[in-house]
This record gives sequence, structure tokens and C-alpha cells, in this order.
Amino acid sequence: MATMAPTAHTDFLGINELLSPEERMVGETVRQLVDDKIQPIIGEHFEKATFPREVIPDLAKLGLFGMHLHGYGCAGLSSVAYGIASQELERGDGGLRSFCSVQGSLVMYPILSYGSDEQKERWLPKMAAGEAFGCFGLTEPDFGSNPSGMVTTARKDGDSYILNGRKRWITNGTIADVALIWAKLDGQVRGFLVEKGTPGFEAYEIERKMSLRASVTAELVLEDCRIPSTTILPGVQGLKGPLTCLNEARFGILWGSLGAAMSCYESALDYALNRVQFDKPIAGYQLTQEKLVNMLTEITKGQLLALRIGRLKDAGKVTPAHISMGKMNNVREALKIAREARSILGANGITLDYPIIRHMLNLETV
Repeated sequence: MATMAPTAHTDFLGINELLSPEERMVGETVRQLVDDKIQPIIGEHFEKATFPREVIPDLAKLGLFGMHLHGYGCAGLSSVAYGIASQELERGDGGLRSFCSVQGSLVMYPILSYGSDEQKERWLPKMAAGEAFGCFGLTEPDFGSNPSGMVTTARKDGDSYILNGRKRWITNGTIADVALIWAKLDGQVRGFLVEKGTPGFEAYEIERKMSLRASVTAELVLEDCRIPSTTILPGVQGLKGPLTCLNEARFGILWGSLGAAMSCYESALDYALNRVQFDKPIAGYQLTQEKLVNMLTEITKGQLLALRIGRLKDAGKVTPAHISMGKMNNVREALKIAREARSILGANGITLDYPIIRHMLNLETV
């Protein structure tokens, strides 16, 4: 969804007019940050497989951590505003959107929703200000799409809990100050806040990735990790806890994938208008025009879907099935758009001089 200048190529139906002034301002501000601070450096970070930590202060200054949450220093903006910010961040790179999503939707949200007053006061203001970071430990080496099969356990021992298990594919794992670990306590899934440096808790970065290379991905290992009893989230039991968090994050993805698709389309359109073959730009050939038309059509449909789901969420009417439909459609179409855009650029499409191959690989993860 184009949220800035009227000359933007990806707001075919004028969806910008359906946004509130505040939502438009969020889009414009985040897009400017992406253009000024992220686009010039992200290709190099992707190539070197490093996370652009130098932009964290800028993200914090704009209030992007937990921006859709209320209180404790959070911005308290609408779900649609959060979606637009996710879209613009992923237009820069999926690693940046993932970083912010994990912080706000997978760690801050459950602390706010299910944590004790002490946990909220301790972590939320620092996390909103970008002074502390979190990760979400749910997925295990043998249990990804089946979280109920998790083998990580917790047992009560006096005034402590002792955790044992492994978590894998954990975004922000090695840079997090606190990990929200989901484990089975007497057979019931519970959440625990495990601080960095706790004896028995280690995080190891997963290397040799070809997707989300500008993002930190880790394996967490807990071996007789003893934590205070005050670290358990008191407000939720069972899979409701992690699954409600995942709904929040997947909402960000259904918007974020649009940002990746928009970036690919804009890059392909610009290239097609300037690449001359047989004495005219390749945008003048109907085969290329059909590709561009199909891309823009799917982007526009995805924008309408995302906006409607966002409005339902703000009205308290959204369901997990709504979010699932939006994520399924928008990621699927973004993948198709990335691949089609790459074909327009020919061999140039596989280089990091253009954003397309980076988005194409990132989308394999989301």
C-alpha cells in the first residue's frame, strides 16, 4: 500500500485515502527511515549475514517497538498503523520487520497480556525504548508446526523452576536480553522469562542461512537452567499463550509480505522502463506489460485484504482464520511477484545491486 507521495506506483486504487491521517503519517515516516537509513546498507548486511544494529536507535526513536500496545511507554497506535509500519519495514528487508515483530508481538505483547505487574514494569518500558530486547522460544528441533509436542520441560524446585530443552529458529536469540521460553510444567504449557547470562542457558547463532541473512537466528539450549519462580507468566496456561502471540506476529507478516512485493514490483517497473532492447524499453513489450499488470493487481488485492483484516482487528472482530487467510494469500502472491520481477531483470535480478533476489530468498522463510 502506498502510504506516501501520490506519485508512488503501488497505490493503484487510492487506498491511501482510506487511511487516517495518523496511519498515513506512520507510513510516510517509516518509509523515509527505510529509504534514508536501511536501503543504503541492507544489501551489504545481507551479503555478510550481519544484522544492521546501527539502525536500532532510529527504530526506537520512532516508537516502533510494541507500537500497537498501550501503556509502559508504548505508542498505542492502531493495528492498521502497525501493519503499515510492518509493510514499510519489510519493503526494506524482512529481517528488520522480523526484528520488530518479535520484539513487539512475540515478547512485549505476552508480557503485557499475561505477565505480572512486576514483569511489566521491569521489561516493557526498557523494551519500548530499545534498551532491552527479547526473543520467543517456542519452536523446537523436532516440533515446529506442532507446538503441543514440545519436549522442553520445567519443574518446580522450591522457589525456583528448572528448565531443560532446546529451541530452534529463534529470531533475535543471541542478542536478546530476555527469552520467553515455552515449556511444559506438569504437562501444561507455560511461559517463562529467562534472562541472558542465566547459568544453564546458552544461545548459538545458526549460520549458513540463505534467507533472512540480515537477521539473527539462533538455537537456545537449556540445561538444568534454574530461574526464580517470579519469572513464570501467571496469566495464561496451555497453548492459548503462544498461539495468541503468533496471531499478532502473523498479522505483521501479512502486511510485511506486501512490502516485499511492492519493492520487487517497483524495482522491476523502473528497470523495464529504462532497459532498452531492440530499440525500445522492454516495458513497451506486451509480455513484460502482462507481468507488471499481474503484479500490481495482486498487490492491490493484497492491500484490500490486509486493510480489511486490520480494521476487523481494531474492532475486536478478527479471528485466527482471518489472519491465516491474509498471511497465506499475501505471502503466496509476494513469492510469485518476486520470481516474476526477477525474470524481468534477467541476469541482473540475481545480484544484490537490486533488492529482488534478497526479497525472494527472505520470502521463503516467512
